[in-house]
Amino acid sequence: MTLHHADHGPGRPSAAKDEPVAAGAPGRGPDGDPRRDSGKDLDRDPSKDPGMDVGRHSGRDLGGNSGRDPSKDPGKDVGRHSGRDLGRDEVDLLVAAWRQERPDLDVEPLQVLSRVSRLARHLDRARRASFAEHGLETWEFDVLTALRRAGEPYEMSPGALLRATLVTSGTMTNRIDRLAAAGLVRRRPDPEDRRGVLVSLTDAGRTRVDGAFADLLRRERDLLSGLGKREQQALSDLLRTLLVPFDATDTGVR
Repeated sequence: MTLHHADHGPGRPSAAKDEPVAAGAPGRGPDGDPRRDSGKDLDRDPSKDPGMDVGRHSGRDLGGNSGRDPSKDPGKDVGRHSGRDLGRDEVDLLVAAWRQERPDLDVEPLQVLSRVSRLARHLDRARRASFAEHGLETWEFDVLTALRRAGEPYEMSPGALLRATLVTSGTMTNRIDRLAAAGLVRRRPDPEDRRGVLVSLTDAGRTRVDGAFADLLRRERDLLSGLGKREQQALSDLLRTLLVPFDATDTGVR
């Protein structure tokens, strides 16, 4: 799944590496402190305010900040809904800036979709690293995993492959040629269609894609390590709700 969503940050390029917002930028105090416009009294002693007791709902010391004065830690802000000690991320700054510059607009969609976009960039880097470690390009992994998921004998027609990977016929022909030359797939005549062929995984192709997939899952687990099992399931359910309408209108979705 490839996700694209522009962050629309004021005067900020869309790049994988985000530069810190300069002091005095919209949504920040004159000294660059992002907490000055938050409307929260962060100099308050949390021990005097049970509503600021970190982790009181989950029973966990999630941020390791029990008893710490939040005003001494400018990189932290108390999660008002979950009871967690959450870090203030770049999207918080982006949203605060837009709220100040365009108070006439509802910028709440950025809270979700800008974070999805940024996570997609981290996932893309993880995918590329996994594939490179096993000598594969992203497109090679896509074709090989389509065959692997098909089950024994790990074989599909070129037409089925192009529908599974959402590419054109010419592109798929070129990709099969290159994978066959590398010894990762083979062609054979289709016994049910004298003019057709079937493409199947070789043993080398199966070994290569299995290793790359296992490595990718390890990296994806690392990306999700900040969430517990129940939180991951809740996030999965919410994302499914968003994606189902798109899948219903896209017959090429795998």
